[in-house]
Amino acid sequence: MPESNFIDHVRIYCRSGKGGRGSMHLHHAKYSYNGGPDGGNGGRGGHVILRGNRNMWTLLHLRYQKHVMAGNGGDGGANCLTGRKGKDEYIEVPCGTVVYNAETGKYICDITAHGQEVILLKGGRGGMGNYEFRTATNQAPRHAQPGEPMQEMQVVMQLKLLADVGLVGFPNAGKSTLLSSVSAARPKIANYPFTTLEPSLGIVSYRDGKSFVMADIPGIIEGASEGRGIGIRFLRHIERNSLLLFLVSCDSNDIRKDYEILLGELRSFNPELCSKKRILAVTKCDTIDEELIEMLHSDLPDDLPVVFISSVSGLGIMELKDVIWNELNSKSNKLDSDFQEKSLVHRDLEREEIQVVFAESDDDMNSAGSDEEDGEILYI
Repeated sequence: MPESNFIDHVRIYCRSGKGGRGSMHLHHAKYSYNGGPDGGNGGRGGHVILRGNRNMWTLLHLRYQKHVMAGNGGDGGANCLTGRKGKDEYIEVPCGTVVYNAETGKYICDITAHGQEVILLKGGRGGMGNYEFRTATNQAPRHAQPGEPMQEMQVVMQLKLLADVGLVGFPNAGKSTLLSSVSAARPKIANYPFTTLEPSLGIVSYRDGKSFVMADIPGIIEGASEGRGIGIRFLRHIERNSLLLFLVSCDSNDIRKDYEILLGELRSFNPELCSKKRILAVTKCDTIDEELIEMLHSDLPDDLPVVFISSVSGLGIMELKDVIWNELNSKSNKLDSDFQEKSLVHRDLEREEIQVVFAESDDDMNSAGSDEEDGEILYI
């Protein structure tokens, strides 16, 4: 088992139920020699259904549930009795889960709301009994339909966190410190790169009881889109955010250049990320004076709001909240958010991404299959 309980992608095998056979039965009763056909229809096979659950925030519960199989439909019976329906299998997933075909990488569906249900695999229809085939010229049909076969598929599920603001920055830029200072979240903070190894969510309180959700992801570095570092794996968690907050440390040699590197990595991962509203926050400004802050203003990009902050001393934190709130509630941002929500296009998975999920899933199965405790096999 991994140290962290945050699991944001899994691979599972799903199979719906097959339909039941229709009955080929002729009515037999005393004093009724020509009873005619009375074979019932077969029952429908069970569906595999995805259902959103706002009380979940990770896919941990599916980590070792590698097979989800719905029940088969029952066969039809005499006296026009219809077979029972196969049991539907529900897969509870957190809101923000995206499902892909594991064989082709094609996008299948997206679960974004609590209680939202999507039929991932339909159960096979039950076959019709011979009662359905009776006609004036064929009053005793001696044939019935078999049930439709099951459907099966291996799927990859990826979680993309739902948040208003996503933090983007290099390692040790102060993202976790900022999140811990403005919310009750307590991400790991230390003086070395890649302290954050998993995304974190925090609810940021604002004036008059208002609030918004902020998401922190592991730091990204130059060349992340080519496989360097670990942040590129978690960039999908900010694809839904309506606002991106870039964090660059004030001790950077060139703040504008660092910002453009971060923007370029987002563009390489998903060009649509660059169309989102952006804010630049220069962090750790408690180590410099106001005169140096004024000098830095001239070298900063002028196409987005810039705020100088210090999460330790509280410098500029309230100003940053004001800027974030104004941007989130601006008319243009609401129009862009509505348009993106209606026209959100999820890119298909690349072959390399599918292979990573397959490898990690196989490692989990092997480790679970060899782990025994008190004579009980945890995975068979």
